[in-house]
Amino acid sequence: MQSVAAAWLMTSLTTSPVPVALLTTMGSLPIFLVGLPAGALADVVDRRWLVLMTQVWMLIVAAVLSGLTAMSWMSPTLLLALTFTLALGGALSAPAWQAIVPQLVSRRQLAAAVALNSAGFNLARAVGPALGGLLVAAAGPAAVFILNALSFLGIMIVIYRWKPAPRDPGAVPERVGSAVAAGIRFTRHSPPLRAVLVRTAAFIFAGSALWALLPVVATQQLGQSALGYGIMLGSIGLGAVGGAAIMPRMRERLSPDQIVTVLTLVFAAGTLGLAYISNFLLLNIVLVAVGLAWLTITSSLNVTAQTTVPAWVMARALGVYLLVFQGGFAGGSAVWGIVAEQFGNRAALVVAAVMLVAGVVTALRWHLLSDEDVDLRPSQHRSPPQLENQPNIEEGPVLVTVEYRVPERHHEAFQQAMQEMQVIRLRDGATRWGLFHDAAQANRFLETFIVPSWGEHLRQLERSTVADKIIEEQAFKLQEPGTSPAMAHFISTQSVRPRQPEA
Repeated sequence: MQSVAAAWLMTSLTTSPVPVALLTTMGSLPIFLVGLPAGALADVVDRRWLVLMTQVWMLIVAAVLSGLTAMSWMSPTLLLALTFTLALGGALSAPAWQAIVPQLVSRRQLAAAVALNSAGFNLARAVGPALGGLLVAAAGPAAVFILNALSFLGIMIVIYRWKPAPRDPGAVPERVGSAVAAGIRFTRHSPPLRAVLVRTAAFIFAGSALWALLPVVATQQLGQSALGYGIMLGSIGLGAVGGAAIMPRMRERLSPDQIVTVLTLVFAAGTLGLAYISNFLLLNIVLVAVGLAWLTITSSLNVTAQTTVPAWVMARALGVYLLVFQGGFAGGSAVWGIVAEQFGNRAALVVAAVMLVAGVVTALRWHLLSDEDVDLRPSQHRSPPQLENQPNIEEGPVLVTVEYRVPERHHEAFQQAMQEMQVIRLRDGATRWGLFHDAAQANRFLETFIVPSWGEHLRQLERSTVADKIIEEQAFKLQEPGTSPAMAHFISTQSVRPRQPEA
């Protein structure tokens, strides 16, 4: 409703199509600017208060927008600025919103919860524009803006009354800058998360063609009015509700890989249907299947992103996921619009359908894990080292060495096991890693890794999961009987502050 009112207001303020188009840009640009920092912030601070503060922010902006419009003080530039500011509040809260969901429901209920959220969003996208148009016609855009402002009050009341589990008071504090760096490092060295991002990019770029060209096909090819276009959106919304209903059953019988692959083909067929079907009733039946496929695919990717990352980096991982999703959707929409302008709507939709089918090939290399594949609960099996001179958390870099004694018959298996340890070290905090074999003693191996600071190393120990512990135990079993890893810590001499002499 807010988007419809803003677009209508802009057309009354200027006859240029550029500011109208820029409204969409202002609505999506913030997620590119603050997606990952917002995820880092949501992992560092209390998510409940972050969501509350962003709701207050958006309430104030929407109220100002309504007041300025009602007093006829609005201009195109001011409308663009306020639209950007409103979207910025949403972008700051988006990773926190999604990271809150696993705190509300059990792991088994997560897929259904995400599907329910997605169904609500798709229904809002179908019904909201129609309601917004009616309210604008009856009372003007200022009425829609104030209604949007009041809607945040309901959210604030619910979030304020929610009492999440308290954060661990003994956790090592983390700054937003280092949290962003840790999120990027985790994304780079986490194969399950990278698989989600690749599969999302492969689907969303081509899938955005249907959404971008749907209004054009409705008006130009089918000759439908705004009501007809609303019916088409409603069919997609109806399919999304059906997808939310059947998704839990599908997850019981099929893996995430199979769900995304099969329904991508269904979505590709629906894209072709939009290109070639001229019968309005038949096309709406196809759009119901499109809505079901869209919700199930996007929900499956979202759930996989949430269930294959540990809690400490949840919001950051979702920030990266939203960045890829929104970037692929916005960029794809622009590209398909250009292709349609040059070669026609049908050609653009056919190419998009072919790309969707071709994108299924990514499943051969980037597999989506199910929530039963890894145990990401904190293991708490690593204790902070007890040192004679405890470093300050800001000191670093830190060189950590681990010495192993491995019989020759286990050398090959040990080196293979340590490749998985390399992923864990780099993913959880290390910037460099190496494994060395002693030329003088055949049974001696030395693992080394560098961490940016002592505080980051302590956080690295806190980040261990049950799955990490199992991998470590497999490597440790290959050592000589009666031996255990010997760990040492070295602080860079350039960062160590000289100690004051005793009086």
